[in-house]
Amino acid sequence: MSLSKLVGSFVRRHWRSYISSAFMLAGVAALTVWIPRKIGTLIDGLAAHSLGPGDLLRGLLQLLAMGVAIYLLRVGWRLRLFAAAYQLGVELRTRFYARLSAQGPAFYQKQRTGDLMALATNDIDAIEMAAGEAMLAGFDGTLTLIMVLGIMTLGVDWRLACIALLPFPFMAFAFWRISTHIHVAATDSLKRFSSLNDHVQEALSGVRTLRALGLEQRSAAQFGELAAHAADASLRAQKWEAAYEPAVGLTLTAASVLTLGLGGYLVWHNELTIGALTSFTMYLGQLIWPMFAAGWVLSLIERGRAALARVQPLLDTPLSVDDHGTVAELAPGALVLDHVGYTYTGQTVPALADVSCSVAPGQTLGLVGPTGSGKSTLLRVLLRQATPQTGEASWGGRPLADYTLATLRSAISWVPQESFLFSATIAENIALARPDATRAQIEHAAHMAAIHEDILRFPQGYDTPVGERGITLSGGQRQRVAIARSLLADSTLLLLDDALSAVDTGTETRILEHLEELRRARPERSVIIASHRLSAVVNADFIVVLRDGRITESGTHEALLERDGWYASQWRYQQLEASLDAL
Repeated sequence: MSLSKLVGSFVRRHWRSYISSAFMLAGVAALTVWIPRKIGTLIDGLAAHSLGPGDLLRGLLQLLAMGVAIYLLRVGWRLRLFAAAYQLGVELRTRFYARLSAQGPAFYQKQRTGDLMALATNDIDAIEMAAGEAMLAGFDGTLTLIMVLGIMTLGVDWRLACIALLPFPFMAFAFWRISTHIHVAATDSLKRFSSLNDHVQEALSGVRTLRALGLEQRSAAQFGELAAHAADASLRAQKWEAAYEPAVGLTLTAASVLTLGLGGYLVWHNELTIGALTSFTMYLGQLIWPMFAAGWVLSLIERGRAALARVQPLLDTPLSVDDHGTVAELAPGALVLDHVGYTYTGQTVPALADVSCSVAPGQTLGLVGPTGSGKSTLLRVLLRQATPQTGEASWGGRPLADYTLATLRSAISWVPQESFLFSATIAENIALARPDATRAQIEHAAHMAAIHEDILRFPQGYDTPVGERGITLSGGQRQRVAIARSLLADSTLLLLDDALSAVDTGTETRILEHLEELRRARPERSVIIASHRLSAVVNADFIVVLRDGRITESGTHEALLERDGWYASQWRYQQLEASLDAL
């Protein structure tokens, strides 16, 4: 969509604000144009000694009243028009955020967080300015130009108007050249700002790593370089924008010289009064605003076009997982993977190949295998973060694609290995899925996740802020807070993606025991545990061993030990490792 179509559709939807602003601007233009005419009449009256003190006072009071009216009308149209223009920014940001929220992991693997943040702020601000400042300046400048030229031509002297307009085509050519350079410079400026924003975001997110490796100076040097590039790009854009003013100044200077030359000649030959020449000169001065408005409008439009060219592709990017499902209620039954295959974009080796397994309501499934075997990919298929290219995943006899994403994901609680906590208190993070949960319910979930005692050791207890991404907590504490959050959500399916990797074996045992208690309390809840630590899946009803995306072994813990395959050898190794750690 082009900038003109975007702004045009917005103006049509908010036409009342724009029409009322246009009427107020028309009033401002009419009064502004009338003032020089009034002043010229007063000057001619004074020169002819035909204007008495009373008439002069009334004329001055009229000029004062027109000045006050212009002030009030300018305040009025700004309030109306800017309120509407800001709404465009709200709409664009809402669309942008909704689009980002609906995208899957595949989308974010190709995008930079800082760049997305820049698009949502700096770029949308530029589009918003094009819909607000550019629209009002363009309308006001155009209306003022038409009225001033009209009264200069028809109300004062057409000969002066014609000669005054001679330099203006040269200014139009200069504006065209300048606007072309501004578009290029604005695009580069927005890109440079995105790069700077991305570096800042990454540096702040990884500040502990930078400090641990002693890379603060290097990061600061990179920031300085990026900031310098961004400043240079912005300065280039500003320089081209500043070129509008000399073009306007030279044009109006040339027009004034031509006007005074011809006007003086006409006054000398009594073909024009001094008052009329004064009025015309004031009208010529009033052309400064339309000329500056033209430059300002062109600058804003080019910035808006450059910004929209960066934002629109993100809005048009197809969802990595389509949400075309229509079923809004989850059907009871087993969760089944039937010969599922999935290959990541750009890869030739499948992450999952011919995977078939099922989880009945109330069952616990264990997923084990070496790193890169496809455990997390299988969970992403269940979450519909990835759509299998072959085979089918179904729940309750219906393909997962038949369910709306909201329905499906509301029935699943997922705890990834890298748990994400928000910059809020511990209690607020646990109650994320259930903001209305009582403190007793929050504490019960924390007890089930074996984090309750740790929380009580903090000075503020459950009201302790965790900092950005939970930076004040250890890795094991973040995992257990995330587990407590999922347990409080009380979903039908619980997915643990190596979510116990940062806790010790004793804590792991306690959490698994509590999970078993919760499962007995709610027989329809199913649990899938993906883990590299086999002790986490010992009590699972069924265990699947994945290697290179394929199921190589399956069965209960005892059956897999009897088979004496990868599972059995890995079990013996981990038991030996645990016994050595205990010494």
